[in-house]
Formats: sequence, C-alpha cells, structure tokens
Amino acid sequence: MNRQPVVTLGVSLKMYFSYQRTLDWCRAIAAQLDAEPWVRSGHIQVFVIPSFPMLAAAREILGSRARVGAQDVFWEDHGAYTGEVSPAVLRELGCDIAEIGHAERRRLFAESEQQIAAKTHAAWRNGLTPVLCVGEAQHGLVPDTVALCLAQLDSALAQARSAQLEGELILAYEPQWAIGAAEPATPQYIGDVCQALREGVAERCGDSARVIYGGSAGPGLLKRLGRRVDGLFLGRFAHEPAAFATILKEAAQLCASVQTPIEEGSQWQSA
Repeated sequence: MNRQPVVTLGVSLKMYFSYQRTLDWCRAIAAQLDAEPWVRSGHIQVFVIPSFPMLAAAREILGSRARVGAQDVFWEDHGAYTGEVSPAVLRELGCDIAEIGHAERRRLFAESEQQIAAKTHAAWRNGLTPVLCVGEAQHGLVPDTVALCLAQLDSALAQARSAQLEGELILAYEPQWAIGAAEPATPQYIGDVCQALREGVAERCGDSARVIYGGSAGPGLLKRLGRRVDGLFLGRFAHEPAAFATILKEAAQLCASVQTPIEEGSQWQSA
C-alpha cells in the first residue's frame, strides 16, 4: 500500500471535564501544537472530541491546528428527535469528525449494528469523517479479532454502500476488554491486529483510510508500536496537557525516524 506518512492523534474528553477545564485544556494543547513543526507541516494530524456543549468554543480555540468533532451523531439530519444532535448542524458548526460505535455506547445504550450503519451513512452524507470504533469483547487470537473487526466495519458501511456513498474514514481499533484497564493490550498484539486491519480497510476504503489504536492508550505506547499503527485514539491518559505533550513528542520522534520535513506544507523526503 502507498500510505501517506502521517501520524494521527485523537483525543476524546468523554464527560470528564467541566466547561472551563475544557477551554483551559484546549488552550494548552493549542500552544503545544503551535510549537511542533511536524504538526505545522501536516505530518502529525490531531483531532479532539469534547462534550457537545463545548464544541463551538473548542473549535474557536483550536482553529486550524486540530480537527474538532462530536462524540456521537444522530442518523437523521432534522426532525422530532428530542435530545439528539443533527449531523448537518455539527457540520454547520465547523465539525468534521464524528465518533461512531464506541464500546460504551454499544454497552450502555444498546447501540445496534443497524444504528451504527445509519450513523456512518449520515456522517458521510454530511461531510463528516467517521471515527468508527471496532473491537472484540474478550481477548482472543489475532485472526479471530481481525475477522470480527472487519465484519463490524462491513456492517457499519452497509447503508452508505447501498447509497453508493463513501468518504474519509478513521478506524479506531479498541479492544473492549482493554478500555479503562490499567494497561493496554500488548504492543505485539496491537501491532499484529492493526497491520492486518490496514489491509482489510484499504481494500474497502482505499489507502487514505487510517487505523488507529485506542483502549488505555497513553504515553510510551506509540514509541513501542512504531509504524505498525497510523496513530492513537487517546482517552484519560491524555487528559493532562503534560501527558499529551509526551505523546506528541513521541509522534514527532517517530516522524523524524522515518522522514525529514522539507518545509511546512511540503511532501516528505526520506531521512
């Protein structure tokens, strides 16, 4: 595969932060991103998904430094759906990312495969990039895990494919048994699964689709995984700006070990 040399770092703030803490965190992250040449050249790409009430403020603070998106999205653009959030409104607000199918929503809110497919369709219909979460409930063998995750991906794409609709995709591999755990899955296991998923995702969505790892991902993991993943989907381990700074530095070191930047906005050249 002819993959573009980009490291993707996503952060979900879930429902941990107050309004003011979200703003303070975004300002701290914005300063870190401003200082990192690999971000400015586009070779490290960051997305942030705060709680719904903070979306507009986060978008204003982060500007073009990072993409901002929502932790969920509804499958209809408008109508009598009390409490839901329209993908069209998210797009109007300046969001271009929508997290879909997280294990917590599957478990706590009984989100079905059909609903996940409808949300994926709605995201693409409105120009939003799905961050589609897949993963196994119990630790198993790599081939079984890959087959399960690709089946979840095929299910999520079904409605959009029927409508002959496609778009950018970020696949977040998050083994459910590792979410919230003290330690992530082993780097060997993560790397084996993500490498296999890359092949399957590329066949379905093209080389531009990315496979990132979540599930108790934190400082030190990207260094151990290297280029076997396209990046990380971070939760509580990036909720302190200092921890995010450590991970950002690891991403920069990974970039530098593979390529050297020519100048901002340029293509990479081999180191």
